[in-house]
Amino acid sequence: MQLSMPLMYSGNPREAADQVSALEAAGLDMVWVAEVYGFDSPTLMGYLAAKTERVLIGSGILNIYSRTPSAILQTAAGLDNVSGGRAVLGLGASGPQVIEGFHGVPYDKPLGRTREIVDLVRRGLRRETLVHDGIFTLPLPAGQGTGLGKPLKLLSKPERPSIPIWIAALGQKNVEATAEYADGWLPIFYWPEKASSVWGDALARGGAKRAKRPDGLSPLEISAGGMLAIGEGPETKALLDFARPHAALYVGGMGARGKNFYNDLFCQYGYEKEAKEIQDLYLGGNKRDAAAKVPQEWLEACNLVGPASYVQERIEAFRESGVTNLQVAPVADDPAALVAQVKEMVA
Repeated sequence: MQLSMPLMYSGNPREAADQVSALEAAGLDMVWVAEVYGFDSPTLMGYLAAKTERVLIGSGILNIYSRTPSAILQTAAGLDNVSGGRAVLGLGASGPQVIEGFHGVPYDKPLGRTREIVDLVRRGLRRETLVHDGIFTLPLPAGQGTGLGKPLKLLSKPERPSIPIWIAALGQKNVEATAEYADGWLPIFYWPEKASSVWGDALARGGAKRAKRPDGLSPLEISAGGMLAIGEGPETKALLDFARPHAALYVGGMGARGKNFYNDLFCQYGYEKEAKEIQDLYLGGNKRDAAAKVPQEWLEACNLVGPASYVQERIEAFRESGVTNLQVAPVADDPAALVAQVKEMVA
């Protein structure tokens, strides 16, 4: 099992990136860089490439709407070059709140768009001539464009002809597609003991299609985890409260009523009542009360907080559910020492 972490940058992301080299020395295998509606992740990933030597650098995630497929290809190829072949391309549809509310583009056809982008990026890295014959169509409709455009291949020679592509997915059809053709899966709010009941059928359907692919993809990787803190006292368990606002933001505020994928997931976990209460409170402006409604049971199951023996048990639960890349957000005075301790546990 590999060990990864999301780049934590509540303040200055450059300062957070400066700490990654110490975490790399402690045994960290991969760092994920989000952008949501903050700083763009490619800039930070390029900065990380210059600050590190071994750690893999993944976008966690680039959305599939705000960049063209060719721009995503250029970003992946450029990062792979400056990092010496350490790039991981994490993609996802995000949600209407970010795509329409921040980027101002329609949130449509996420399944088809994701599949086409993955295909174009893979072909582009092999320096094949790109012909956009799906959602991203060429030639342009009559009356649009100059008529001078023609299919091209990537001008620069990529560091590698293939880069791992991971997809963030929660819905059944999206998870099935991810299991079919992606290199890895990035589920959020992952509960190991309930993962099979929520996504097992979708993973099985996608896996059956994967086995028939002519390109011979390796088994699907899975990256999941949560907050990491090791300690015996009640003050350690109290750290779980810091995860409440983040969960409430997604379950309550990342989407409208009836169109919130994270809220749907909480319902699938059996928290229909709590999911509705969190959403009502959050959308009503009562964010603190919404956070208080996040179930303690969920917080304990989806994070790694407690005595070392308990954290080891949770690691094994993630491993047994199929997780190959444990994603942790270390909370400690010395994060590097904590990462080194957990690196031994996942070995």
